[in-house]
Amino acid sequence: VEGDDQTALVSKPRNKGGNGSLASAGFNIINSIIGSGLPYSMKEAGFPLGVLLLFVVACITDYSIILLIKGGNLSNTKSYQELVRKTYGLVGYLILSTLQFLYPFIAMISYNIITGDTLTKVFLRIPGVAPGSVFADRHFIILLTTIIFTLPISLYRDIAKLGKVSLSSLILNIVILVIVMVRTVTFSPQVPKSEDAWIFAKPNALQAVGVMSFAFICNHNSFLVYESLKEPTLKNWSRVTHASVSFAAVISVVFAACGYMTFTGYTEGDIFENYCRDDNLATFGRFCYGVTVILTFPLECFVTREVIANVFFHGNLSTVFHIIVTVVIVAVATGISLAYDCLGIVLELNGVLSAAPLVFIIPTACYLRLSKERWNHYDNLISCLILVVGVLVMTAGFVLTLLYPQECSHGKEMFYCFPSNVSFQNTTLPP
Repeated sequence: VEGDDQTALVSKPRNKGGNGSLASAGFNIINSIIGSGLPYSMKEAGFPLGVLLLFVVACITDYSIILLIKGGNLSNTKSYQELVRKTYGLVGYLILSTLQFLYPFIAMISYNIITGDTLTKVFLRIPGVAPGSVFADRHFIILLTTIIFTLPISLYRDIAKLGKVSLSSLILNIVILVIVMVRTVTFSPQVPKSEDAWIFAKPNALQAVGVMSFAFICNHNSFLVYESLKEPTLKNWSRVTHASVSFAAVISVVFAACGYMTFTGYTEGDIFENYCRDDNLATFGRFCYGVTVILTFPLECFVTREVIANVFFHGNLSTVFHIIVTVVIVAVATGISLAYDCLGIVLELNGVLSAAPLVFIIPTACYLRLSKERWNHYDNLISCLILVVGVLVMTAGFVLTLLYPQECSHGKEMFYCFPSNVSFQNTTLPP
């Protein structure tokens, strides 16, 4: 397939599609992207460099998920796993399946950690709920939200049905953004700035790219959303992708900038861990944040279940096995999140080990293998560049994460919440 013939092939719809509208698909993509940890990535990279890297990761995400669908059309495949199997055989298929399972599965764990962190603080602000109450116990809250909300929503079979759920999550994310912006103005003066707060770049920039990739990645569910479109064409997919990623990028940059400008070097992996417990506006923000995380959880469960279905059940799950597999996935993720509660290292490792290959390396490697264009064609050159960057981020980021692990102050009230302590606090962060 050469030139215009290849363009025609990648633009041609492969089937009549599902029941989802462009708007529903867009909401699902945005809900996949907007996530936690972005202010923390500014702390890791250095604020000016962090903002630049965030835009770069957004552009690469946009390009790579369109490239995925192009590859799917060229190879006549309908899932990420099928695409890799057709281009790189069984070994590539197993590597991709492992990564595509690990990323959303670890994301589910991180979402439960956030739910436990945020909602316990919300309940503690309710009169009559004491620190020893079950509603102040993160384990109880995680179990409660799992049984009542995340598990039932995760049992849906059609991802298009999550469109309204994702829209609700998007609205709450905008509310959270407004709260973070307000607190940047009203609370930031009370928080001492760390010594290197405005330095251009920091040594942990590669780990920061991993965290950003963790937040932005939607490659793992791109085929699911694409196949849900009523008219699954490359033109429609490009429109959905450009609009969704651009919108998410703007919100993410503002959210990351405001969060970091408020807390600078003290920024935690979960930004709401930084706000004081008696802050009522932040408490409402925690509630909204907890709800958005609960509503995002099922999207990741859809992907982990699809991977298991493709590897072990030839892509088809009966109703009974659909329920069993979903319950097992949710139960194991919940069990791990009950035992481990430090979010920062989870974001970094999942970003460099899972998200970076899924965003940077595999889509470009598949397209380069399938493309019949000249070696110096625009798509081929850009794909090569992204591939090299992905390998660098994955290998160097992993090594640096192990050599320089970040401290976790989970569940502690920050020193600036006690005004008498602030004047004695050395604003130089400990090594």
